[in-house]
Amino acid sequence: MTNSNTEADLLCGIRPLLEAIEAGKELDKIYIQKNLQGALFKELWGVIKEHKLPYTVVPKTRLDKFTRKNHQGVIATISVVQSVDLKEVVQATWEKGEDPLIVILDRVSDVRNLGAIARTADAVGAHALVTTMRNSAAFNMDAMKASAGALNHLPVCKESNLNETVTWLQMSGIRVVSCSEKTDQLSYDTDLTGPLALIMGSEDKGVAPERLKASDEVVKLPMLGKVGSLNVSVAAGAVLYEIVRQRNL
Repeated sequence: MTNSNTEADLLCGIRPLLEAIEAGKELDKIYIQKNLQGALFKELWGVIKEHKLPYTVVPKTRLDKFTRKNHQGVIATISVVQSVDLKEVVQATWEKGEDPLIVILDRVSDVRNLGAIARTADAVGAHALVTTMRNSAAFNMDAMKASAGALNHLPVCKESNLNETVTWLQMSGIRVVSCSEKTDQLSYDTDLTGPLALIMGSEDKGVAPERLKASDEVVKLPMLGKVGSLNVSVAAGAVLYEIVRQRNL
């Protein structure tokens, strides 16, 4: 995952983190030093588990790269956007008489890609951007800048289990389409009209196999040159505008 957090994006120390959680501040991820001990940390650990907060255990050297401050073995990244409930977004979309268009990012970890996809998603009128709570890019100021402010307007939904999210979307009448080079089906030859959720995969591994298997369709873009794949934000833009084209025929 790209580490592009500024000091302003960070919370350092166990007590400040406990206070932030109590105050309801939204956190992207908590980084915990390996083998951390102590009564105060046990209190924090209990709160993390209770609230099901996203965390990862890392060596002290990783934390030291974030900041020179005394972090006490714990650093959290602060989200610059507030997440919303996906079910509420979908319900509101149906109530407006519109076909939902949801963009799902499956472990996309680069903040620049996150921001660029958010910018395009907003431009095409997508109703929500869905990411995973773990193994995804941080919603920090770099992501906001890359989105050209789109993250101020586009609803963001952070899900703990994408498999369950995909199932719920399908049960709600929304087709789920994954974009992957592991198919012969072109996006241009696929019906992308109607209620739709588009899954774009991580920069290195693409869409997870279980999500590909669960998808209603798996599509790809034609690759006519020597390079075998596109940057995920470029691919997302191409497929999203194909969706727009088909919806406006």
